[in-house]
Amino acid sequence: MLDIYTLGDEVLREPCERVSEFDSALAMLTDAMFETMIDADGVGLAAPQVGVSRRFFVVDTRREGERLAFFNPEIVETSDDSVPYEEGCLSVPGLYHDVMRPSRVTVHAQDINGKGFTLQASGLLARVIQHEYDHLEGRLFIDRLDEKEKEKMNALWQRRQKKEQKKRKKK
Repeated sequence: MLDIYTLGDEVLREPCERVSEFDSALAMLTDAMFETMIDADGVGLAAPQVGVSRRFFVVDTRREGERLAFFNPEIVETSDDSVPYEEGCLSVPGLYHDVMRPSRVTVHAQDINGKGFTLQASGLLARVIQHEYDHLEGRLFIDRLDEKEKEKMNALWQRRQKKEQKKRKKK
C-alpha cells in the first residue's frame, strides 16, 4: 500500500508534469495505486495523492468496465448542464460537501502503454474523472466551493487535525 497525502501537503497543490515513460515502473505504481484506492474505499486516486507529481489517475467505480487508468488526460468537452453531488476525497478524509460539476465529460488520455483513447462519460464516472483531473492541476474539491463554505471546510479540517495530534500524544 502507498501513503495517501492529505490537505496541507504541498504536492497536492502543484500542477503535475506529463508522463513521458510508459515502463514497468509506471505499471507497478499504477497497480499499487489501484490497491491503495480500493483499500481506502475510494473510487479514484490521482498520482499527487501518493506523492507523485505526474499527470495520471486511476478510477474504479465498482461497475463493469469502469476500472480505468488515465495518463496525460485532457478534458476536451463538458456538458452545459451541471449537477450537484456530495463529494469527498481520500486526501481530505472525513469531509464531504456538494460540488457542482458538468454531468457529462469527454476526456482524451493515454493508456498504460501510451496509446491514446477518447472516452465519453456521464454519471459517477464523469464526476470521478473531473475530481481526479482537478488533482493534476493542484486543485481539491473544496476549492470549487464558495469562499464561505471553503473557509468552513478548512476550519473543520484544522479542528480534526488538532484532535488527531492530541490522540497521538496520549499514546
